[in-house]
Amino acid sequence: MRSVPHIFLCGTFFILLSGCDTLRNASHDTSGEITGSIASLMQEPGDVKYHASDESLRLARKYFEKGAYGTAERYFRDAVEKSPNDRAAWIGLAASYDRIGRFDFADKAYRAAIKLGGETPELLNNLGYSYMLRGDLRTARAKFNAALEQDPQNPTIRNNLELLNASYRYIERDPQISN
Repeated sequence: MRSVPHIFLCGTFFILLSGCDTLRNASHDTSGEITGSIASLMQEPGDVKYHASDESLRLARKYFEKGAYGTAERYFRDAVEKSPNDRAAWIGLAASYDRIGRFDFADKAYRAAIKLGGETPELLNNLGYSYMLRGDLRTARAKFNAALEQDPQNPTIRNNLELLNASYRYIERDPQISN
């Protein structure tokens, strides 16, 4: 008789342990916040999870500056997924998409950034650069001019306009076509 309760207790213990799988997958970040499957269970549908660290944005900028645009895109995408109202992350994501030639995605990211803060000189300048990369020089000039109108002393915008002007000199034209 004594073995039946002992087997019953062991069985109950193993059932309880099997339910602790989510605890094994949970971890705590440096702020003490629970991450992993428990955090997702605790989150209400539609809630945006709070992220105390801007590590994704920091890494994205680091890789962008190094010219590793594909890696930067991945980190910017992670940053906007974690913080969808972070305008700087959206602008960085758009610029990364520009550099890897995914202009369709860049346009979507620029639209998200515009919704969050309007057409600032920085954003207009980036759009101008995007259109210059695409070869749409007229739209690029219009965006650069709109940016320059808002911030006439901005050296980055001025440099991009000079770059655009220089690009006109290198266009090869058929001699039969008049200017």
